Amino acid sequence: MSDKKPEGIPIIKDAGSDAEQSLYAVHEKIYPRAVSGLFNYWRIALVVVTQVIFYGLPWINWNDRQAVLFDLGARKFYLFDMVFWPQDFIWFAVILILSALGLFLFTAIAGRLWCGYACPQTVYTELFMWVEGWIEGNYKKQQKLNAMPWNGEKILRRGGKHLAWILLSLWTGFSFVAYFTPATELWREMLVFDFGPWEAFWIFFYAFTTWGFAGFMREQVCKYMCPYARFQSVMFDTDTLIITYDYKRGESRGTRNKSTDYKAQGLGDCVDCGICVQVCPTGIDIRNGLQYMCIGCAACVDACDQVMEKVGYPKGLIRYSTQNAIDGLYTDKEIPKHVFRFRTLFYIAIVSIITIVFFYTLAMRIPMRTDVIRDRQTLSREVENGQIENLYQLRIINMENRAHRYRISAGGIDGMRMTVGDEVSIAPLSTVNHNVVLRADPAALKRPSQPITFTIQAEENAAIVREAKSSFLK
Repeated sequence: MSDKKPEGIPIIKDAGSDAEQSLYAVHEKIYPRAVSGLFNYWRIALVVVTQVIFYGLPWINWNDRQAVLFDLGARKFYLFDMVFWPQDFIWFAVILILSALGLFLFTAIAGRLWCGYACPQTVYTELFMWVEGWIEGNYKKQQKLNAMPWNGEKILRRGGKHLAWILLSLWTGFSFVAYFTPATELWREMLVFDFGPWEAFWIFFYAFTTWGFAGFMREQVCKYMCPYARFQSVMFDTDTLIITYDYKRGESRGTRNKSTDYKAQGLGDCVDCGICVQVCPTGIDIRNGLQYMCIGCAACVDACDQVMEKVGYPKGLIRYSTQNAIDGLYTDKEIPKHVFRFRTLFYIAIVSIITIVFFYTLAMRIPMRTDVIRDRQTLSREVENGQIENLYQLRIINMENRAHRYRISAGGIDGMRMTVGDEVSIAPLSTVNHNVVLRADPAALKRPSQPITFTIQAEENAAIVREAKSSFLK
């Protein structure tokens, strides 16, 4: 370690030693080398698919409205044909539970698949690195540009890169807010700089975090900020598929001459080219074993396979495998039956059951809510012929994107009849407070407060029916 103290960083001394040590390591930017191969193509495909969905959904129209819109002001959440209300929060909770269990499942089977291929930090870092490569060149040119004194070329390339990053970040922030404010309306507001403070704050805040995390912090987020990196070890075991270096085959590593027998020299298949380190976005050496900084992107697998192909050795020196397979407890062909073990089968069963119940209950969801509100000023009164009259107010929510006419009936007391309010029409996605009057013969009332049931049913669809409990007062 250098004896020179970096400015602004505290220094401590070892007990019993005069040697000075830095409390913090100075961050050195990582310049990952570009790589191609099967896993890289998968990563590119997922970046494209996720971003087409993210950027494109706000612009899809569905039944004369935005297909996916979370209207917080109106407390309505549109998802294509479905409209959810705050009362439907249970489904959102189930989605969160499924997401957590899915993460546990995929991690137990194959490690950090989410981190390596679909995590927003990975996706936007990949996008920003593509922009950086297009403008500044490959990793060697980027290093050269970084060491270059400031001149016209450096200003032009760096300025162009940051301009592209900022534009991409602003569009990302805009797309995020477009899920809460209709995209076409938000776009018109932006063109005349007339959007509200709420929209402005979140557009610029989301853009700033995207620019900072994907442009500058990159692997630092995965190493130090993401909690998943810390607790992933409790979800791994020796039968989890992870990216591993086959040390039995690779060691001892070293350079060699093609004309000589490298095995006679005590060398393994690893030629110690270091390319697996050069392509790693977090800058680790996978040959040192599994490390929490590894995000499972498999760039080192693609890179090593290319090197093995060039030198004429079998591929798979670095590959997806399990620790037990690498240690020789079973062969690679036996990996599937160990990957799908009791633990993962249990996760699959739980996720499957919850998913089936989720979609069943969603399909059986009744798009209508009803509450009964008693008239507190006139709970009960006697009318002509000695009958007892009770007044009620039904709060009915039409949760569908179409108008409905509802028929209302009440039961629970012999001879009870509804004199006012047996029908009501409600516009799409609307709430109506509807007055209902019930009359009953005192002789039919067996006690001062008798339970009754209101039934509200849509005329156009008999499956849309709700019951609401209340009481009739003598």
